[in-house]
Amino acid sequence: MERTSIGIILNGVTGRMGYRQHLVRSLLAIREQGGLPARDGSRIWPELTLVGRNEAKLAEIAARHGLTSYTTDLDAALADDSHQIYFDAQVTAQREKAIRAAIEAGKHIYTEKPLAEGLTGSLELARLAAAKGVKNGVVQDKLFLPGLRKLKRLVDSGFFGRILSVRGEFGYWVFEGDWQDAQRPSWNYRAEDGGGITVDMFPHWHYVLEQIFAPVTAVTAHIATHIPERVDETGQTYRATADDAAYGIFELAGGITAQINSSWAVRVYRDELVEFQVDGTHGSAVAGLRECRIQHRGATPMPVWNPDLPVTENFRAQWQTVPDNEDFDNGFKVQWEAFLRHVVDGEPFPWDFLAGVRGVQLAEAGLRSAREGRRVEIEEIRL
Repeated sequence: MERTSIGIILNGVTGRMGYRQHLVRSLLAIREQGGLPARDGSRIWPELTLVGRNEAKLAEIAARHGLTSYTTDLDAALADDSHQIYFDAQVTAQREKAIRAAIEAGKHIYTEKPLAEGLTGSLELARLAAAKGVKNGVVQDKLFLPGLRKLKRLVDSGFFGRILSVRGEFGYWVFEGDWQDAQRPSWNYRAEDGGGITVDMFPHWHYVLEQIFAPVTAVTAHIATHIPERVDETGQTYRATADDAAYGIFELAGGITAQINSSWAVRVYRDELVEFQVDGTHGSAVAGLRECRIQHRGATPMPVWNPDLPVTENFRAQWQTVPDNEDFDNGFKVQWEAFLRHVVDGEPFPWDFLAGVRGVQLAEAGLRSAREGRRVEIEEIRL
């Protein structure tokens, strides 16, 4: 079958997310399935060029997966007309400069979030991309998680009636790095390197809330650095200058209240690493990464508060599991396929730079709320 080859520059592929989710589980998986069907009957075939700062690591990854094109020279890769798409999974602090260069080179851009370190830089990138006429997108992977897709199905079906509230819990214990190695890179805990859980997770919560429930209209947040010192990859102790926990109250259009706790200093006592409980007049649901459970108003028991007697009800057993009813592919891969079809066939792609800008805006508003100790309203942003 005829192929429509599309050259993709993958910058930051030596990192955990860039390698595991975007290279192996997305683009290489698309190649392994024979490419992606295009509108003209051909197969969209990703031709990959790996970019990073460590040539030895790039060479090892390329050899491991039968790839031949890699370089530490981003400018040279951007100057090559055989590359139509630039993808960025670098640390946040390096992203804005590279994306700006890729836009100027006329490449279509797909990037991890946040789009840039701040709202001003993010908005400038969105406006530049629009002016240059390049297609653009930001990774919003959690929309494609099986649990949240089931939750969206419930919302669309009217299951909840009038939605009252959303309560989210995300996080796990990230080891300090002294007696046990940390499972996240040390830059995540240094503000000067673009770290911090607010700038990391509030953009996620923005698109989850906006696209499943309603736009965010205001935020009240408290942030903390619970672990003040950590040990880096070389065994050196460093001061944690970035927040490792963020507690947010988000007001949504239509009167919905959302509360989401995000922490890298919490031990997990829940079924999944992230869970959202949604309560409505007609029913409730609890959704995680993969599972979703519901309780309709007609099956809601009548608990009675009595601290003098032991609890006899098994509350978890009173909930019903939502069936899959479809096959769920890797969320990163699904969104990559959508972006490739957007570039090749012009299909709609709603998760563009402006969506990424709104995520950064919410993160900045959360930091401002915590800093000033007040509620911050979210203003509408336009290009």
